[in-house]
Amino acid sequence: MKRSYKRILGISAAVLLMAGLFSGLTAATEPENAQEAVLSAIEKKYAGKSFEASFYQISKLAALDITEKASGKASFSHPGKMKWEYLEPEQHEIITNGKSLWIYRPGENQVMQGSAESFFKAGAGGAFLSDIALVRKNYIITIKDITDEYTELDLAAKNETPDISLIVIRVSKKTSDITRIVTRNAYGDTTLFEFNDIRFTSIDPSRFEFTVPKGVNVVDLE
Repeated sequence: MKRSYKRILGISAAVLLMAGLFSGLTAATEPENAQEAVLSAIEKKYAGKSFEASFYQISKLAALDITEKASGKASFSHPGKMKWEYLEPEQHEIITNGKSLWIYRPGENQVMQGSAESFFKAGAGGAFLSDIALVRKNYIITIKDITDEYTELDLAAKNETPDISLIVIRVSKKTSDITRIVTRNAYGDTTLFEFNDIRFTSIDPSRFEFTVPKGVNVVDLE
């Protein structure tokens, strides 16, 4: 009886050990599976697509303790084309065709122009929305939070620059839309974008081109 009892205890201990190992393996793989599911969903929805949205922006400058708010409309088209039309608090536009960049401030009668690659490198400034492949290519991805309504992913830049160190994206579970982006730079400054009325539609490529109006001052970006 003693030997049988000891044998039963031994088998029970082995079963519990295996169960514990299996449970640990399942716990470890569940976040990976959830992460891959979210990435695959946004890649399927955004890859090669064009879309428009309204946005609300909050920018915080850590060193100066300054918070600025803005809103407007944005358009995105693969690959690398974007147009941010700021309506409040002052009208201005940020336009890129994927190669050239223009920042037009009509109130100041000024256009700043330069290379889009240097300005939006590594997907900064929401550039990955116009080329979703940049997410896997340029970031180390981990799950930040999961709720019944959304999943948030931390995107840590593989090659950190002063302009971008971390991006947090919020993905709707219902639609797979990216509804919120928070960017953080090396100085602790953050910019939050919330997107509403997201519409996937074809967009005329001319929207992402810009002709400098006559009489406007032109400043070249380095």
